[in-house]
Amino acid sequence: MTAAATLTSPIGELLLISDGEALTGIHFDGRHGMAPTPGGEHDPVIVEAARQLRAYFAGERHSFALPLRPAGTEFEVEVWEELRRIPYGETLSYGELADRVGNPGAARAVGRANACNPIPIIVPCHRVIGADGSLTGFGGGLDTKRRLLDLERGALAFSLA
Repeated sequence: MTAAATLTSPIGELLLISDGEALTGIHFDGRHGMAPTPGGEHDPVIVEAARQLRAYFAGERHSFALPLRPAGTEFEVEVWEELRRIPYGETLSYGELADRVGNPGAARAVGRANACNPIPIIVPCHRVIGADGSLTGFGGGLDTKRRLLDLERGALAFSLA
């Protein structure tokens, strides 16, 4: 049974979605067409995801330990698994990510897989940048991407008051 609840975060409202066993989605500021479900804030997966995300935004957590179930193609899932291997505070290019998944020259396909990532932040697609170091597309917007990268580099501290 799908549950959804809103988390107020320093980068805006996040809608957390669970299937009761795993986190299946995180959506930014109403960009999802889905609403919180009654009692969704009590779903154990959502409760734990919210706790870990708050710690991340406070600079206290650098990785996540949650059951995830992102829906995608075999290639997308492979890319998303590789995204989770990018260390906190580090970035790599779409081309480097394509190399890591054994598909050199598939930078555009990797970009499409990033764009389809249903669990941003936890599956850190914000850590992928252009070959020239530029910030490129992100579902939460480039300002949000910049803020997440700045947080991870220690250049930004969010107030969670």
